[in-house]
Amino acid sequence: MPVPAAGAAPPRTLLRDRAFEALRAAIVDGTLEPGERLVDAELCAWLGVSRTPVREALTHLEKMGLVLISPGSRTVVAPLDVRAAVEAQAVAASMHELAAREAVPMVNEGHLAAMQTANTEFAAALARADVDAAIAADDAFHRVFVDLAANRMLAGILEDVTPLLRRMERVRFASLSGRSSVAQHRSIIEKARMKDADGAALVARANWMTLRPPAD
Repeated sequence: MPVPAAGAAPPRTLLRDRAFEALRAAIVDGTLEPGERLVDAELCAWLGVSRTPVREALTHLEKMGLVLISPGSRTVVAPLDVRAAVEAQAVAASMHELAAREAVPMVNEGHLAAMQTANTEFAAALARADVDAAIAADDAFHRVFVDLAANRMLAGILEDVTPLLRRMERVRFASLSGRSSVAQHRSIIEKARMKDADGAALVARANWMTLRPPAD
């Protein structure tokens, strides 16, 4: 196999993935607000890529429910869709329940320490109303089980549904209602320490099912 030429342009799939990840993050964190129009030329200039990877990224985001594309008309950031979020919530809760059942038998003290650290950071972020840090810490907490389970299909499903929930969680973690998760995280850690896979799985499911859509 010949060595690739130095300075070769990145593969289109890599450019598409970069565009997708940047756009998804901007939608989830609110940089791109619900209803905001997405203009190809502006996105290309911002991301430093051509129109093709941008359109491919937007098509993927449409399938995830994060953008709305009107053929021949315009593309906008999707509004917060309560029904879609509730559906995503049920799927995410089931996937995290499964991850816990598969992961707990393999948990060691290092994993538990990582979860405890993440939960401590999560609680601190909530106390100072730092939503971005709270979401990052919550991700780190749940990622321990997901990574341990090493189930690629499970991880792929969560990759698709979690962004819908994170948009809604920005509202929850900015209020007192998100603080119940700290105690639920502690319960998950203790049940995992006791190798109670069923117990940890049920609390993990309950933790994701406590998320509520914002009031109209």
